[in-house]
Amino acid sequence: MKEAQMTIPHLFRCPISLDLFQDPVTLCTGQTYDRSSIEKWLAAGNLTCPVTMQRLHDPSIVPNHTLRHLIDQWLQMGSQFDPGNSAAIDSLAALKQSLESEETTLENKLQSLEKIRVLSDEYCSFKKSCFFQLGLLPLLLELVFGRLQPPQLNKHDMQQFIEVALCCILKLLHLGSLEPLNVLKQESKMATFLLLFEQGTSMIKTSLCDLIDLASSSSDPETQELCSMLGNCHKLVHEMVVFVGQNFKAGIKGISALCSWQSNRENLVKAGAIDGIIKYISGCESERRHEKILMAPMAMAMLEKLLVLESGKDALINNPNGIETLVKMVFRVSDQECSEGAVGSLVIVCGDHGCAREEAIAAGILTQLLLLLQSQCSSTTKAKARMLLNLLRS
Repeated sequence: MKEAQMTIPHLFRCPISLDLFQDPVTLCTGQTYDRSSIEKWLAAGNLTCPVTMQRLHDPSIVPNHTLRHLIDQWLQMGSQFDPGNSAAIDSLAALKQSLESEETTLENKLQSLEKIRVLSDEYCSFKKSCFFQLGLLPLLLELVFGRLQPPQLNKHDMQQFIEVALCCILKLLHLGSLEPLNVLKQESKMATFLLLFEQGTSMIKTSLCDLIDLASSSSDPETQELCSMLGNCHKLVHEMVVFVGQNFKAGIKGISALCSWQSNRENLVKAGAIDGIIKYISGCESERRHEKILMAPMAMAMLEKLLVLESGKDALINNPNGIETLVKMVFRVSDQECSEGAVGSLVIVCGDHGCAREEAIAAGILTQLLLLLQSQCSSTTKAKARMLLNLLRS
């Protein structure tokens, strides 16, 4: 019992009795006590918080279910005999307190974030659950999207803080539920999201694209609604399309995530997504950069989805390099996904527009298709190639 008492995390001890919480409750000051201990304190006529000595403007007590759940989990795993777990809980609680405190300097908060980033990679499954039970993810989301003022973003140390905070948010989202992201649906936080994409560093924009990509993978209706809201923000979509030219990998991933939702596609076309994709694909051909080529199939798949819209077809036809760029992508021995995507896109646009057929023929599509049909491409690609040939002959 003595060993167990020594290894109880400080966070799990009532400040009055110093024993393990049995029924933790919280006062209006934010301090938590065991119910029996604080009720005796109040019954004795005390109208202050025992720890802060603040006068209680509201004497009511609220059950702390988060702390109760964490203690139950800790007890079930027998963790009271593991000093490492106890130290981990106290360490995370101290880091959270540092981030919450108005008196903590931005430099010290940045140091706390760096520690959280390291700990999120090192901790075991139980210790990782502590991140969520202590509410670190909602706190980080609030620090980044809830309290930022436009002038602050121009400061180098604030940008660095946001970069690290977003990195921690992404790490924690990979460890658990995406539900906390739904807080971004609030108008003020959505405005901050846009502000960060307009004025943030390249690293901040990359993290925001990754965050959108994660949100698009959720099956939760609320998170799906968030993706729809992001896609309906015209300024944000425009900034993301522009970002493709600065960081193709993150940009393509971000707008591809938004493209997953049909309601977003019209806005993507209006924001210039077709021109952005064509420019990106052209760069794949000219630069031949490995990491850029890896993202080409995703870009081609996104293009096919956008070409279903009449506005998408018009945008491709009006792009001076649109048809020619797709023709060049038709016969790619090393990348069959891109070949199939290019042929599929040409089938869509050539089926309705004679000018597109003429331009494709002038760009050498017939030779490309014949070479493709003689290659070891998939049966699906060959079927699309034959369909395109029939369209061109007509």
